[in-house]
Amino acid sequence: MVLIDIIAGARPNFMKIAPIIDALIAGRKKGGLLHYRLVHTGQHYDKAMSGDFFKQLNIPEPHINLEVGSGTQAQQTAAIMMRYENVLLEKISDLCLVVGDVNSTMACAIVARKLGVPVAHVEGGLRSDDWTMPEEINRVVTDSVTNWFFTTSETANENLRRSGVAKNRIFFVGNTMIDSLLKHMPRIHPPVFWDELQLRPACCFLVTLHRPNNVDNDDRLMHLLNAIREGAGDMPVIFPVHPRTAKNLKKFGKLISDVHYVPPQGYLEFIYLIKNAKGVITDSGGITEETTVLGIPCLTLRDNTERPETVTMGTNELLGSSPSSLVSALASVRAGTWKKGAIPPKWDGKAAIRIVQHLEKLLTKNA
Repeated sequence: MVLIDIIAGARPNFMKIAPIIDALIAGRKKGGLLHYRLVHTGQHYDKAMSGDFFKQLNIPEPHINLEVGSGTQAQQTAAIMMRYENVLLEKISDLCLVVGDVNSTMACAIVARKLGVPVAHVEGGLRSDDWTMPEEINRVVTDSVTNWFFTTSETANENLRRSGVAKNRIFFVGNTMIDSLLKHMPRIHPPVFWDELQLRPACCFLVTLHRPNNVDNDDRLMHLLNAIREGAGDMPVIFPVHPRTAKNLKKFGKLISDVHYVPPQGYLEFIYLIKNAKGVITDSGGITEETTVLGIPCLTLRDNTERPETVTMGTNELLGSSPSSLVSALASVRAGTWKKGAIPPKWDGKAAIRIVQHLEKLLTKNA
């Protein structure tokens, strides 16, 4: 038996691990030797940010929950490292598989390598070159201790080669988040407020904001929301509010009228909102991949992206963090003159299958 630890800690991880678990289970049914142990670090721990996603994505209950909860970057990372070390000391695994770029990714990768456990990084090689982002630090540190990289794009491959990673450690497999998207499209459904607000397809804008430089300053956040409201014209603006943003809005004591503030949505409801939006305004990375595949205009309030293919090939554009460019960009979306995108190579719903095929060759050749 070959034991693979699959690490998940935060909402963006869950869509990425679900198809890998599915592929491992399918492999076992065919006589494969790969077993998995799902380790939930508890980085995101409430029902909306964790529990609902496990249920909707049909992810099995974690074998282990480290229950680290919230804290500063250092507190959270240290807690994950200490608790995951205890897991490995009790029963060592044959591989630590991490996904994405959250604190859990970096913390578990470091612990595993220090105990002699090889690391595989799904979404390895992504780079924004923005060292003000905690995620960029997590990416670079994780990749520095990774043995095998499962990448989403040729840009990521080139980033790794340029940093000295040998070609035989890089596997261009596609995007597991798109695996989840394509699998669950038939199951998406409107959120409870869809009919209440009398919403219709392609007649509203969807907003997600959570990055500190956009939501931690009250003037900046209000200016952004005002520009969105102005640029949306007479179309409704739907804003599922991230817990960090909700906390700040409460602290600031300010709300922009004519914006519909709603709680974080489940996966199936959120994808329904993206698919039926006129356009999406976000500072996320993963959402830009989903909008690209669904062909929905995406306006990203950042100066850079670790997913450049969503701009060069997809429907995404970087607008920076200034409100000034928002109004004209939204006017272009409303007028139907926004660019048409294409789907990047290997974003075809089969990335997880490719990953498991590679893992079988890497881990069972001597079994």
